[in-house]
Amino acid sequence: MALRTMLFDVGGTLETYSCSRELRIKNTAVFRNFLKENGIILPYSDEQLYEVISSGISAYRKWSIASMIELSTEEIWSQYVFRGHPVDQEKLNRISEQLSCLYELNYYVREMRPEVPAVLAEIKKMGFRIGCISNTQSLTQVPATLEKYGISQYFDPVVLSSKYGRRKPDPAIFYHAARLANSPTGACGYVGDKINRDVLGAKKAGFKLAIQVRHEFDDGEVDEGAEPDAIIENIADLLPLLEASIRENRSISREDERSRIKAVFFDAGDILYYRPQRDKYLNEFLSGHQLNPVPGFEDERKRIKDLAFSGQMRRHDYYRELIQLYGITDEQAIEQGMEALSRDDDTVAIFDGVPETVHTLKERGFILGIITDTAMPITRKLNWFEKHGFGRVWDVVISSKEMGVRKPSPSMYEEALQQTGIRSQEAVFVGHKTHELEGARAVGLKTIAFNYDPDAPADYYIEHFQDLLKVPLLAN
Repeated sequence: MALRTMLFDVGGTLETYSCSRELRIKNTAVFRNFLKENGIILPYSDEQLYEVISSGISAYRKWSIASMIELSTEEIWSQYVFRGHPVDQEKLNRISEQLSCLYELNYYVREMRPEVPAVLAEIKKMGFRIGCISNTQSLTQVPATLEKYGISQYFDPVVLSSKYGRRKPDPAIFYHAARLANSPTGACGYVGDKINRDVLGAKKAGFKLAIQVRHEFDDGEVDEGAEPDAIIENIADLLPLLEASIRENRSISREDERSRIKAVFFDAGDILYYRPQRDKYLNEFLSGHQLNPVPGFEDERKRIKDLAFSGQMRRHDYYRELIQLYGITDEQAIEQGMEALSRDDDTVAIFDGVPETVHTLKERGFILGIITDTAMPITRKLNWFEKHGFGRVWDVVISSKEMGVRKPSPSMYEEALQQTGIRSQEAVFVGHKTHELEGARAVGLKTIAFNYDPDAPADYYIEHFQDLLKVPLLAN
């Protein structure tokens, strides 16, 4: 696939940074004054306040690295930094974003790499789209930094972990950035300084290129986990690599013209994986409780499921409301029911032949994508696929939770087509539910039914997943 989008890390990549204990203690006065201006006065010296802030952020950072979750600034400062300290929570919440921005700007010395503006101008001239993906606690620091450096005009999209809620190396944030850039991940390159989050995350998301730029800063992490496609010392060293890619793009474009079907999009649940004992833990939980379902139980269950699957209700809240629909009101029992639902969601098995078949399709040159209705973060499904050896083949991941609509809404399928840059007649959708296959056909996609409903409409039907390779549309 031709490279068409370049995404960059910011800290350590577009800019270098450094810090020291002395610098941070010296700049702690900025925090003290800002807190005081907002009605928060703490009985600590600058060194003591520095220790409170640093130890709190360090604890949060350790947790967020392990979980790959980025909390809101309100949660960071109330639950990690000033937890147990004499601070008015309401006042703290109002200024938490500014505190995170102050932390990232005043506890580090940041400087743009001098070659960056000229290199970005050249990359744009080459015709590549440019964006960034940054792990950051603040919503405002990175945009302000790009503006300060005079390079903000080059970046669209600007993807921040603080806004998305997941951190690199979670491949979900890379898929999210690729979707916003309107590019399949197989046509994206990424440049970052860290192997353990930049290179690893890009590789897991199927990026065409994952390049490391060296940055001398010891953050105490073991920096490993993937092999970069290239290691550069200077951002300008990227240009010869992109020039070579342009030459490759020309040959790829000529080859693509010979292929009629170019992309295969899959539903996920009951196509790539299934639940061998569906609702096992929920049924066990329900059997031990007196149930009194609310009037209109089925309609209410459908209503909250639609809200959760379209991203309008958090999965945690969906679990809670679903258990309450059964007439369960005891808080401990509700928590147990929510845990049962979570265990059911995590109990999956992969259909026979899926990893091998998907990899063969990839080797045949097909663009591969997932179009899934889900109430859970797409990270969980990607982790299942990675565990079973087919997590790095996907060029597009379209999730109802992020899109805000469910299949058979045309936008679910159209988003995948737009991101890959292909026409509907050049793509196939593999599904099982009648309404989802009908939705794909309405948009103009060819359809293949597997594990299908009795009345499922499709152009082709298969009984075993590996039979995909024998379907005439894909047997090229």
